Amino acid sequence: MDDWWFNAIYSVTPTILVGLIFWFAMRAILKADSRERKVYAKIKEQERARLTAAQDADATHEDAP
Repeated sequence: MDDWWFNAIYSVTPTILVGLIFWFAMRAILKADSRERKVYAKIKEQERARLTAAQDADATHEDAP
């Protein structure tokens, strides 16, 4: 009976290891995507603020006599 348990564990171990490697890889990819989206949103917000400030400055110069 001991030999049966050893064979069962030995048979399942590669599947579990491959599953864990896949899980860690997918987790890393999804976290990287999440971080990239946050950084992109921050950069986009900064660019919008810069563009708005530039447009406000142009409007101020046009109104001046």
